Amino acid sequence: MKDKTNLVLGASSKTTRYSKMAIELLQNKGEDVIAIGSKEAEVGDVKILTTLPDYVKQVHTVTIYLKPPLQKQYEKMILDLHPKRVIFNPGTNNIELQNKLASAGVEVLSACTLVLIQTNQY
Repeated sequence: MKDKTNLVLGASSKTTRYSKMAIELLQNKGEDVIAIGSKEAEVGDVKILTTLPDYVKQVHTVTIYLKPPLQKQYEKMILDLHPKRVIFNPGTNNIELQNKLASAGVEVLSACTLVLIQTNQY
C-alpha cells in the first residue's frame, strides 16, 4: 500500500450514504482506501470490513462517519494508528476524542470529506 492510506470509518455500501460516496471519490483519485463498517460489503474495489486488518499499522487520514456514541469502540484503534489527520464529518463531532487526538499531535478537522475532495483540499 502507498504511504497515504485512508481509513473510512462507518463505511456503508448503501447508495445514499456519504461514506459510500467518499470511498468512490477516493478510489477515483487513486487513493488507497480501507473501509470499516458494521457489515461486510463492497464499494467498487474496496471491501468493507468489520475490523481493521492486522497488517494495517498506520494510516494517513481517518474520515469518520459514525455518531459519537459509536466512536467509543474505535477510539483506541484510531489513536494507535497515529494518523496524520482525522476528519469528523458533519454530525460526528466528538470533543473528547478530538482533544485526545490533538494532544497526540494529530490534525483534527471538522469538515466534509466530500467537499474537501471535490475542491482539491483533500
